[in-house]
Amino acid sequence: MSLAQNKKALFDYEILEKMEAGLELTGPEVKSVKNGQISLKGAYVTFHNDMAYLINAHVSAYKPAGKQLEYEPDRSRRLLLHKREIRYLQGKTQEKGLTIVPLSVYTKHRFVKVEIAVGRGKQKYDKRETIKKRDLDREIKRTLKN
Repeated sequence: MSLAQNKKALFDYEILEKMEAGLELTGPEVKSVKNGQISLKGAYVTFHNDMAYLINAHVSAYKPAGKQLEYEPDRSRRLLLHKREIRYLQGKTQEKGLTIVPLSVYTKHRFVKVEIAVGRGKQKYDKRETIKKRDLDREIKRTLKN
């Protein structure tokens, strides 16, 4: 079940490769994420000490858990990946113009997973082409419907 989408990433980046990763969360954060209280807008993946971290993902505090002292909604959260996957992704970030962005957060059985992608930033003219293609597809669907 999908909990959050990063539509801006699909518009801003040309997606080259997708991968699934687990997300390390605290108890109240899991409840909050499963209620859909997560935003991936402006989020990205970085690496520190051979570990992958999700930066700038906003997880709102879980209200029924009461007052959580010193809770940071935008803290960096560790991604659960195998060592070889982390090394592979680190190599991809070393290449010019490539970055790793989260595309969606979803549940798989009882676990919270993140779909991350290796992407290349689009230029302004690429974004215009995407908008034109989207409008054309919408118009074709509309004419086929009638």
